[in-house]
Amino acid sequence: MCRLFAGIIVLGVLGSCTAFAQGQLDGRWRGAIEIQGASLAIEIEFRTGSQGLAASIDIPQQGAKGLPLQSVRFEAPRVHFELPAGPGVATFEGVLKAGGIAGTFRQGGASGTFTIRREGSPASTGEPLPYETDEVTVKNGDIALAGTLSVPKGSPPFPALVLVSGSGPQDRDEDVFGFKIFRTLADHLTRNGFAVLRTDDRGVGKSTGSLRDSTSEDFAGDALAEVAYLKTRPEIDHSRIGILGHSEGGIVAPMAAIRSRDVAFIVLMAGPAVTGERILQAQNDLVTRAEGLSEADAEANGELQRMMFAAVRTNQGWEEVDAAIRRLVLARVAKLPAVQQKAIPDVNAYAAQAAAAQIAGARSPWFKFFLDYDPAPALEKVSCPVLALFGEKDIQVPADLNRPAMAAAFAKSGNRTAEIKVIAGANHLFQAAKTGGVREYAQLPRAFTSEFLDTLTAWLRTTTRRQ
Repeated sequence: MCRLFAGIIVLGVLGSCTAFAQGQLDGRWRGAIEIQGASLAIEIEFRTGSQGLAASIDIPQQGAKGLPLQSVRFEAPRVHFELPAGPGVATFEGVLKAGGIAGTFRQGGASGTFTIRREGSPASTGEPLPYETDEVTVKNGDIALAGTLSVPKGSPPFPALVLVSGSGPQDRDEDVFGFKIFRTLADHLTRNGFAVLRTDDRGVGKSTGSLRDSTSEDFAGDALAEVAYLKTRPEIDHSRIGILGHSEGGIVAPMAAIRSRDVAFIVLMAGPAVTGERILQAQNDLVTRAEGLSEADAEANGELQRMMFAAVRTNQGWEEVDAAIRRLVLARVAKLPAVQQKAIPDVNAYAAQAAAAQIAGARSPWFKFFLDYDPAPALEKVSCPVLALFGEKDIQVPADLNRPAMAAAFAKSGNRTAEIKVIAGANHLFQAAKTGGVREYAQLPRAFTSEFLDTLTAWLRTTTRRQ
């Protein structure tokens, strides 16, 4: 539920850097490319060495990290760099002004704009951290989960949290559209006296296993393996270990809590309380409108959803689904300006590839489980303290749909330690949002709202206070 897809030219492959030595740009810059009505988050690191100015680019939405840039030049105030890619060299021409770099982006026959700003983060400023970090590996059967454990300085033992990410392949930072959610959260919590364990998802980074062949139930097992690992650490208070789940992680945390009394508390960040089918139907309605698509587009998406859901449940009708996806893709490409259509050399192959990718995802064990899983029965069985937080402007797990269902589940269970709060103005990532739209994610500051952090920290302190 953390990932949504938009048509965008794919950037990729390798290059080498030649440079003009200028140290003024050195450091990490974050921002986005705006092209074809969509945003693509980018992170660029400039560095000056013996060979001059060099740079590399990360494209989080495409899983690309550290791609070297070519022809990197800085002739104040102008900045130029290039990235060789499948559709042709992507060329960036920008101007350094008021602490940011803004300019034009061109690739093949398409063009757009880009904006980046220098942004330090607690883990990248070079300043010593006020806590310890340890690279760890947690075993769950044949699965090895690689991660980072951050531990406060001071007098142990410390309360601790296991962080569980949202859907899709996530690394231990839960890097979504350039916002490193779990890295930022772990830094904040550890500075406030909580140890935090966060791992790469199955099959991501240094972790083994397959994400698509696993389900939320498997991830609950992973979370419990991480809780068990924390119980082997002498600096951790074994009676004060909880699980914080974001998005799909908000399904996983209750599953784990009802399977083991070792889970002392859970925190649900935008955790679903209704079936995956209802979540996806709501997303279609809200996301298509937030992204400016027409009523006809929303209806076409809805009809395609219904066809796909039926095929998932019966394992029949996949040829019809394939044909419907191709028609939808071709219709939308036909509405693009001519210059953008030229950037897609073989539109039929493009449509076929899009259909194959969507069908492969829908036929995975993960999707089959998610579609019909109802979180309510597990929520009704949770007896430990719970903090459930929703974003007022979240359009991926909308509060209006999920909050009442969650409140009903807790009322049925009689769990008086469960608290639910809607964070004003927050989106699915708990950023301060304008519309809550996905297109906004990459443009907003990579930071949580103060209300979210204050609410979470205060609740954790109260819940984990030694009696």
